[in-house]
Amino acid sequence: MKKVVVLTGAGMSAESGILTFRDMGGWWQNYRIEEVASPQAWETNRQMVLDFYNIRRKQLYEVEPNAGHYALVELEKKYDVQIVTQNVDDLHERAGSSDVLHLHGELKKVRSERNPDLVYTLDGWELKEGDLAEDGAQLRPHIVWFGESVPMIDMAVRIVKLADILIVIGTSLQVYPAAGLIGYAPSYCRKYYIDPNAAEAALPGVVSVADKATSGTRRVVDELLNRKDD
Repeated sequence: MKKVVVLTGAGMSAESGILTFRDMGGWWQNYRIEEVASPQAWETNRQMVLDFYNIRRKQLYEVEPNAGHYALVELEKKYDVQIVTQNVDDLHERAGSSDVLHLHGELKKVRSERNPDLVYTLDGWELKEGDLAEDGAQLRPHIVWFGESVPMIDMAVRIVKLADILIVIGTSLQVYPAAGLIGYAPSYCRKYYIDPNAAEAALPGVVSVADKATSGTRRVVDELLNRKDD
């Protein structure tokens, strides 16, 4: 069974209604993303950070996986599929994907600010000042913030190195270190890049599918499921 590795970014979730930071409107647009998503913000204005992620978490409970998420699940009928996502939502899991690696953390999880190994699934959407881990430390969002290392990047590299087929969906390929993952795919690996701006990227050895995530993923999944040589 051939191995398909799928790298997904914000464009994968956008069609489910997941708002980006820029789309959230209101008083959030008075802040740069670094001001609510960094260790410095957590130290200087903890309540603002808590409020920001509570709003995002609440919204996640109000949306559903889209056709692109479900199309990737279909690939598991024929391939060994592993998803590596930059997204912090759980839409891949809710659609039914069985193997998902989150590079930048998970919105529905929290962890001790003192011990990153103490990770919990939050009950509900609201994290408050005074909510403590078992070590007595304040719980913080289980998110990789600006200025923090990406603990899962080495595992992601190992996964991509084993890919027979690589599908990149809904990412600008501008956010590092995740953007560099495509360079670790083996020389024999077939590569697809699904994004409305994919044609402009013109990546060597990559099939560009200039389409949004839902319809573009459907096209590539149908092609792979109908291939006789896989």
